[in-house]
Amino acid sequence: MSLISVEDAVARMLAGVTHLGEESVPLREARGRVLARDLAAKRDQPPFRASAMDGYAVRAEDTPAGAWLHQIGEARAGSHFSGTLRPGETVRIFTGAPVPDGADAILIQENARADGERIEVLEPVAAGRHIRAAAVDFREGETLLQAGRRIGTRETALAAAMNHGVVPVRQRPIVAVLSTGDELVEPGEDPGPDQIVSSNGVAIASMVAACGGVARDLGVAVDDKQAIADAAAGAEDADILVVIGGASVGDHDLVQPALSEKGLKVDFWRVAMRPGKPVMFGTLGRTCVLGLPGNPVSALICALVFLKPLIAAMQGAEGAEPTRLLPLAADLPEVGNRQQYLRARFVEWQGRTAVTVADDQDSSLLATLARSDALIIRPPFASAAPAGDVVSVIDLAQALS
Repeated sequence: MSLISVEDAVARMLAGVTHLGEESVPLREARGRVLARDLAAKRDQPPFRASAMDGYAVRAEDTPAGAWLHQIGEARAGSHFSGTLRPGETVRIFTGAPVPDGADAILIQENARADGERIEVLEPVAAGRHIRAAAVDFREGETLLQAGRRIGTRETALAAAMNHGVVPVRQRPIVAVLSTGDELVEPGEDPGPDQIVSSNGVAIASMVAACGGVARDLGVAVDDKQAIADAAAGAEDADILVVIGGASVGDHDLVQPALSEKGLKVDFWRVAMRPGKPVMFGTLGRTCVLGLPGNPVSALICALVFLKPLIAAMQGAEGAEPTRLLPLAADLPEVGNRQQYLRARFVEWQGRTAVTVADDQDSSLLATLARSDALIIRPPFASAAPAGDVVSVIDLAQALS
């Protein structure tokens, strides 16, 4: 099977994805979830003219410097003044309180002097000053949050102000994660002399949780067809099965043979990217199967390119990783036939932020990835790039938080 481009691979992977079902959750528990339907405001915000400052509700025409006003009441947030201001009258008012009828401005308390119920105007105030108009933020029925938007702190605040205590969200995809390899032991165990600690499973599970999915740990399967098939059976009700390692062409790369006997239909295998060429995608019944390379950096970068968009698509959310354009601080050589994802650091160069690649790009070096700020994306067959050329960059603090 020939190499497929990253763009074509992602497009083919997402082409058959359908949205998961909808459920309603309390707004307090909705962080990280994806809205299933548009949300419209259930009321005006604010629902009345509101004071933006502590002070005195007045008629602007009554406030020449030196004028005296008679205080006839008080308005606090949550408790309005029920009367109507007449000429020469004022109402003590606090931030957020409804503005009394007849008032058209707020004389802030710094510009007033109180003598019992007599209030002296120290500085004039213009009509409309320090008053928030009713519905200045939004109106009842206005759609403010669209389906497909992920709920964060800002969205939570807005939905609450719109008076939504419960919100409709997409169900979270169940993502089963299976690591393979005789050489692997779980974190915290004592490796044998020829073994290493498996980092991929916990890292991918962490990414799944950050993307709004539910990770299911299937552990580590040894390099045996039956062992892999038995472990993968734990994903029968999962939306996605991620298999890490064993997807290449070596004698011990048994994922495809093991799952093919269970009905795996491979869509593509081997992507024109570096690191991460042996990426596989297919379906096993209703479950999407994503095979990732075993090298830790390759696994994480491929999960960033493929798994995150897949989880997002199932929830009806935007999944493409945002990029930014930055200049290079050092020269880069030409690129071969595979798209490169180069670990890099942000640096100051000629008075601006730039990027420079890490010295060692070996796909097993997690410490290098942890020290990196970004991934530089270099398309296939790109020409050599001198310092100062602008390149596309993924910010790792956002992408792999």
